[in-house]
Amino acid sequence: MFETLTLEFTGQLATLTFNRPEKRNAISQRMVSEIQSALDMVETSHARVAIVTGAGKSFCAGMDLETLSAIATQSSADNMEDSRRMAKMFRRVWSFSKPLIAAVNGAALAGGCGLATLCDFTLSVPEAKFGYTEVKIGFLPAIVSVFLTRQIGDKQARNLLLTGRLVEAAEALSLGLITEIVPHERLMQRAHELADVLIAASPVSLTRAKRLLTSAAAASVDEDLERAILENARIRCTADFKEGLASFLEKRKPVWSTDVE
Repeated sequence: MFETLTLEFTGQLATLTFNRPEKRNAISQRMVSEIQSALDMVETSHARVAIVTGAGKSFCAGMDLETLSAIATQSSADNMEDSRRMAKMFRRVWSFSKPLIAAVNGAALAGGCGLATLCDFTLSVPEAKFGYTEVKIGFLPAIVSVFLTRQIGDKQARNLLLTGRLVEAAEALSLGLITEIVPHERLMQRAHELADVLIAASPVSLTRAKRLLTSAAAASVDEDLERAILENARIRCTADFKEGLASFLEKRKPVWSTDVE
């Protein structure tokens, strides 16, 4: 059914696993579509809670290089449509009606960091690294910034987004990006324990609590997302984006433009 992920149901628990270990579970256009479809299936199923994790050694390494290369040749209209699809996926995770538990088994970078930290609970192994590295390749973490500033505050968000630096699990915990650090061998066990706690609660109460938490911010989030979608599409047409991508693929230092567009 799916090419980029697996979806399993056990009792009242769903487990969504990003399944591109050879690509460090990087996000492709197909993966964006399949994440949406998988969440639709969970929402209409008997499952009360979903765990999101990654196959192999990474949780999700951000955008797939082939997808980034394709983006560099897209039209402005295509970039707008693609940016809107990405925004829709992240908003879906943020506002999902059932509790989501991210079991972060390895690196969660760029969009992968967004997927991990937008879940209601984010459990992480000690060796996992988190970060929004887009500025290092001339890209822009526009869409995730909408949620990040609300999660950890403007000052801390600037620290991460403008430097593109990576943070280890301990710092991610102190920043409020994750909720708990768990030894690798206990990660899924702990995720199941937390799921059991949530399953034991009233499903009506949980659904209404999640709705209450998101509805208060929904209007401002949607307004900010519209601006972010536009900026995300615009930067894909810049010389710096093309240079950043080329230098990354060619494993050389980028030569940035001196003109701010």
